[in-house]
Amino acid sequence: MTDYLDREHDKTFTKVYKQQTPDILKAFVQFDESVFQAEGREIPLKYRELIALAVGITTQCVYCIDGHSQRAVKVGANEAELAEAAWVATAIRAGGGFAHGRLGFKFGADAATPADAATPADAATPAPHQH
Repeated sequence: MTDYLDREHDKTFTKVYKQQTPDILKAFVQFDESVFQAEGREIPLKYRELIALAVGITTQCVYCIDGHSQRAVKVGANEAELAEAAWVATAIRAGGGFAHGRLGFKFGADAATPADAATPADAATPAPHQH
């Protein structure tokens, strides 16, 4: 990960945002600061940071994982909480694969000819053929 993440040097590229889209950068920074302000929110900051960590793990954003894991620890999260946040993210990713995998069956059935169409495994079993 060290080849990918350079905490100090990567930040220098923020200058492009500052030069090209300063209004959007300002709005984003204000939004982010509002979301992660220490007080005045219903969800305590530690939990917001753990949520952000889980989302970072889910989206595989090394910058979010780095920043939000450190920020979570600074506001009281321990390793067990970091681990559970990682497992929550993992379960959601796996569940998404499972749920979207069902779409493969659904869309595959759309492509099947009527003779090829199989009845779903959980459909009622037809009565035996009568002679």
